[in-house]
Amino acid sequence: MFRLHSLFDLSGRTALVTGGNSGIGFALARALGLAGASLVLTARREDELAKASKSLQSETIAVQWIAADLANAADIEGLVGALAARQVAIDILVNAAGINLREPFTEVTADAFDLHMAVHLRAPFLLTQKLAPAMAHRGWGRIINIASLQSWRAFPNSTPYGTAKAGVLQLTRAIAETWSARGICCNALAPGFFPTPLTACVFADAERAARNAAQTAIGRNGVLEDLHGAVVFLASEASAYVTGQTLAVDGGFTAK
Repeated sequence: MFRLHSLFDLSGRTALVTGGNSGIGFALARALGLAGASLVLTARREDELAKASKSLQSETIAVQWIAADLANAADIEGLVGALAARQVAIDILVNAAGINLREPFTEVTADAFDLHMAVHLRAPFLLTQKLAPAMAHRGWGRIINIASLQSWRAFPNSTPYGTAKAGVLQLTRAIAETWSARGICCNALAPGFFPTPLTACVFADAERAARNAAQTAIGRNGVLEDLHGAVVFLASEASAYVTGQTLAVDGGFTAK
């Protein structure tokens, strides 16, 4: 009897997860590792990368890390070079690194605006540009970008973040248009409200968190495990005919 679990098995695949040291990035990395993938985590802080790797290794997940500042194009070159030096071939790229400086519209500086664009748009673009050709040569790849509720709607004090996240939708479609005929599916996840370092100020306000929960169709805010099934689906053979799409994992927040 044919068993569908083989569609979701990531054994033998290697995933690079940016921002994989904490929050949503760590949750996505953990899910891929539990599905059988070997992991490479990258972020700026070496101590956090080491801590995250140790946690994953405790669950018998194969993981290594490379420190890089993804806002710096030279660091991206260095990251790709380090992967080549270690002879690591990336099958799955998860662009989860993110920032949100949460400043009023009138106080956002040009540098702050550019930083959001560099992290949320330029880094995924450059990493795809550098890693997709080898995926295409092997005839298989998965690229997963991270969108947001703010890809569609505006929230206070988040103009650069929301602008960048809107761009993620089009970048996802553009990557799909360029690479899908060569075996690479590119999709995006759009999480709702999940407790992470980036949303700490939201969850610190109990009334605000309760309002967000009430706005969902399900009636609660997310827990990081809610992302596991979606990312494994988009990273696996199960999504072989899904590309250029954005999947909202938001408890129905955008449906109400």
